[in-house]
Amino acid sequence: MRVALFITCLADQFYAEAGVAAVRLLRALGVGVDFPEDQTCCGQPAFNAGHWEEARALARRTLRVFQEAEYVVLPSGSCASMLRNHYPELLPGSREALAFSERVYELSQFLVRVLGVERLGEGLKGVRVAYHHGCHALRELGVREEPLTLLTNAGAEVLPWEAAEECCGFGGLFSVKLPEVSLAMADRKLSTLPAAQVLTSTDAGCLLHLSGRMAKRGVNLRVAPLATLLWEAYAG
Repeated sequence: MRVALFITCLADQFYAEAGVAAVRLLRALGVGVDFPEDQTCCGQPAFNAGHWEEARALARRTLRVFQEAEYVVLPSGSCASMLRNHYPELLPGSREALAFSERVYELSQFLVRVLGVERLGEGLKGVRVAYHHGCHALRELGVREEPLTLLTNAGAEVLPWEAAEECCGFGGLFSVKLPEVSLAMADRKLSTLPAAQVLTSTDAGCLLHLSGRMAKRGVNLRVAPLATLLWEAYAG
């Protein structure tokens, strides 16, 4: 089996270790990984801003760049949802877009649903984890149990968090257009944060938003993408 890694803009610029971790993990599990170097933005910012023609251009480019991929795997629920759910919407009637969307998976989703892997190792034994359910992964991809299963089976203690499924307030352009509301949502979420050793999520945007707010509030807590923790679970 071979997959193509779609790194995403935010992971590339801010959490490159998530891409490295995803490649190492997939290869360790016997999966061949390709990295098409012509990949660019998935088009989500333009799509959310209502610039659908620009988003279509990026969608067509992505389809062309990844046309040979057996599966497309992303360390991001947000961008995975864009490719899986909104490319067919952007390109109605396109059989290519529909077929492509069915090959797209967020990393933990791919591990559990395609590879059938639920145990990676015990490298997270005793680590207290706060898991943030990013909106796109949870509500658009239906990814809820996969990350929790992989973390728990690696020995991590996933702490109860009353706001775990609440929006962090990032929302891409939302945080730019309505910063006061965005920050209030982040503060509400952080005010309920349990006594964890690490905060993780499938989405780099959410982690950037929450880590930035934690820095302002003087909260000293490790923030790591889910892909990074899953590799640590495997590698020990």
